[in-house]
Amino acid sequence: MTDPRIHRLYRDLISRKIDRRGFVKSAAALGISAQAASLFLKAADVRAQDATPATGAEQTAPVVATPCAGDQCLWAGKEITVQCIDDSVKIPYFEVRDEFEAATGAKVTIVADPIAEAFPKLLDDAASGTNQFDAAMIGMWWLGELVAGDYILPWDDYYADTSGKFPQFNFDDELPGVRRLRVYDDKKYVVPYDADGQVLYYRRDILTDPTHMQGYKDAMGKDLAVPQTWEELRDIAKYFSGKDLNGDGEPDHGITMHLKVGGQGMFHYFSLSAPFVIGPENPNLYWFDPDNMEPLVESAGHVAAINLLQELYGLGPEAQAGWALGEAWQYFLDGKAVFTFSWGDVAALAVERNSYVKGKVGTVQLPGTLSYTNPKTGQAYPTTEPNIVGNTTGGSWAAVIMKGSDEPELAYYFLALMATEKKQQFYAARGTDGVDPGRLSQMPPEAVPEGTGNVETYTSYGWDANDAIEYVRAYYNNYQNPLQLPFLRIPGTFEYWTSMDVRLSEAITGQSTPEEALKNAAQDFRDINDRLGKDQQLEIYKKSLGL
Repeated sequence: MTDPRIHRLYRDLISRKIDRRGFVKSAAALGISAQAASLFLKAADVRAQDATPATGAEQTAPVVATPCAGDQCLWAGKEITVQCIDDSVKIPYFEVRDEFEAATGAKVTIVADPIAEAFPKLLDDAASGTNQFDAAMIGMWWLGELVAGDYILPWDDYYADTSGKFPQFNFDDELPGVRRLRVYDDKKYVVPYDADGQVLYYRRDILTDPTHMQGYKDAMGKDLAVPQTWEELRDIAKYFSGKDLNGDGEPDHGITMHLKVGGQGMFHYFSLSAPFVIGPENPNLYWFDPDNMEPLVESAGHVAAINLLQELYGLGPEAQAGWALGEAWQYFLDGKAVFTFSWGDVAALAVERNSYVKGKVGTVQLPGTLSYTNPKTGQAYPTTEPNIVGNTTGGSWAAVIMKGSDEPELAYYFLALMATEKKQQFYAARGTDGVDPGRLSQMPPEAVPEGTGNVETYTSYGWDANDAIEYVRAYYNNYQNPLQLPFLRIPGTFEYWTSMDVRLSEAITGQSTPEEALKNAAQDFRDINDRLGKDQQLEIYKKSLGL
C-alpha cells in the first residue's frame, strides 16, 4: 500500500505550503524513490499549468491589472509563449496568468524547463529561427551570449511609453548592484524580477548569549560579536565547533556550506573571495585581464581566499563536501551551525518550515578583509577598516524579450506586470517563491531610511519582525555597496564556473593543494578562451564591464 504521507506531501506541494525542494527532501525521508518523487512533481506541474490560481492574500499576489472589454482588449486573440526555469521562481508566472489574460484578451503558454536544459533550448530556438518563445526567464550570466547573438530586444521604448498601454514599474527602485545586471551596452534588456546575492546568516541567540560571550572572551581574548571580517568569522566558528547549539546533546559546527560539485559550491568561493581581490583601488579586475583575456584567478588574493575557504570547510560537517543547497540549509535551520552564507531562501525557509532557528536568525552583509591584492599588478592594499564587497552571486532570475517574437509588446506587458510594486512586495515577503528582495519598495523604513515597504507585509506571513528587518537591511547594504564582485556575462560563463567548481572540490577534499587548484582552473579558463575564440571573448568581456 502506498504510504498516505506522500499524498499529504503532494497536497502540500500543489497548495504551495511547501516548495519543490521541501517536497523532494521530505519524500526522500519517507523512503520514496527519486523516480516516484519525479512523477509527483510532473503531476504538480500539469496541475499548475491547468489550474486557476487560488484567490486570497495568503495565496497569490494582489491583482493590479484591470480586466479589459471590447476595443480595450488591445491584444485580443493574440498568443505568447514564455519560458521559465523549473524552480520555485516559476510560481508567480502561473499565478499571474489569469490576470494577464483578462487584462489583454490574449493567451499565454508557460513552459517550465529544468535549469540545465533551459538555456541550450532557448539558444537553439533562437538560432534556428523556430522562435517558439516570445520571452524567457534567464540567469544573468546568459545575457552576454544572448546580446552577442542578437537574439533579444531592448525594452527602453516600451518603458518610456506614457500612454497607459503597459503596467508601470520603477526601474530605479531596484538597487544599483542588481540594476546594472539588467543593462548591457547602455540598453535595458532584462525586466526586473528576482534579485540574487549572498548574505551571512548567523544565530543571533548564540552570539548574544551572555554565557557564550564570556566564554569566548576568556578563550579568545576578544569580544564575541557579529564578524566584520572572514578571519573573525573563522575564529568564532572555531570556538563553537563541537559545542551543542540546539540542545539535542550532540556536537555541532561553526558553519555549514554546500560544496558538492554541481551543487553551486563555487558560488560560495566567488562571494567569499571578493574582498580579497576587489577594493577601492581595484573595482573591476577579478576574472580576466581586460587587456589580453589572461585569467586572474591564480593571483595572491585568490590564493588567500581559497585557503580561508578550506579552513572553514574544516569547521563544518565533513559531509558538506557532498552537500547541495538543501542539505546545507537544513543543517542551519535545525540549529546545528552558527553560520551559513547563501541566498535569501534561508530566512524564508526558517519561517515556512517553522524551524528551530525561526526568530533567532540574524542577517548581515558578508564579511570583508583587512587587505586585498590587485590580481594584475600584485600590489597589496592594507585597509584600516574592513574591506567589504557586495555581490550579485546567483541568477537574479528575470526575463528578456526574444527578437524573433511576433508579439514583443505583449511579451513586455506580461513581464512588466510581474515587475509591479505590489506584486514584488508580496513575493519578497512570501519568500517561498524564491523571488528575493532587491528593491527599496520591498524594504521597510525600519530597516533602511529610503525604504518604502512595510514590515507588516513580512510579519503577516509569519516572519519575526527583527528577522525581517535585519534580512532586508543586509540586502540593502549588499546591493547598495559601491564595491561589487564583477558579474561574469560572456559566452561560456557557466563553463568557467563549472571548471572552478571542480577545482575547488579537488582542493577542499585534498586531491590538490589550493594553489594547484587555482593554477589548474586558470589553465581551464585559457582552454575555454581558445575554443570560443580569445579575441571575441575579450571584446565581449570588455563590453560587459563597460570598458
